[in-house]
Amino acid sequence: MAALLEIEALGKSFGGLRALHDISFSVAEGEIFAIIGPNGAGKTTLFNCVAGTYRPTAGRVMFGGRRIDGLAPHRICQAGLVRTFQIVKPFLGMTVAENVRVAAYARESTGRGADRVAREMLDRLSLGDWADRDAAELNVAHLRRLEIARALATRPRMLLLDEMLAGLTPAETTAMCDEIRRLPEQGIAVIVVEHSVPVVSALAARAVAISFGEKLAEGTTAEVIADAAVQDAYLGRAET
Repeated sequence: MAALLEIEALGKSFGGLRALHDISFSVAEGEIFAIIGPNGAGKTTLFNCVAGTYRPTAGRVMFGGRRIDGLAPHRICQAGLVRTFQIVKPFLGMTVAENVRVAAYARESTGRGADRVAREMLDRLSLGDWADRDAAELNVAHLRRLEIARALATRPRMLLLDEMLAGLTPAETTAMCDEIRRLPEQGIAVIVVEHSVPVVSALAARAVAISFGEKLAEGTTAEVIADAAVQDAYLGRAET
């Protein structure tokens, strides 16, 4: 399949701190791809560079054949690439439906259209019964679903999920994984940042591992997890 996202020799420095160096990989349309690595590896920084929060200091990001690094986040969103955040921050004092309605305006120009999209996304994420409740009333699992509903309301071609399973129970994790697996069927490619090796193995056919801002391995998820450098840096390979 054709590459939808191409990251080429990407680097990001903060003064004298090199957070990312020479990161390259591509993600195809309709693919679920994983980024793994220990805490502080640079995974969220990578997402921030791709989604426009940070401007890379080296390399480039291509999306749908168009260079997007350096564009403002809302322009990247309008191009069809959107990300979620580890810490969900809903608009408190607004209903769940209103939270999603705000995101829908990325594509919709009328209140009626935004309302329609918001209701559609809430039903898709099993939040319809919560539509008129204040977002402050949601538990962790519902907040995660709200974050994805808001992202989907922008009608993306690619969704970046930053540790969307953190804090969920096993049953909630299974349900969320089922939702993620359905996204490619809707024409949405997915990149997940996730710590759980079983979850990554179940979700993504391919993966890249990074540590200290550098790429350790890329390939099938099984190959990446079995890589000796990944075992040492991420999984804590037992000594013999």
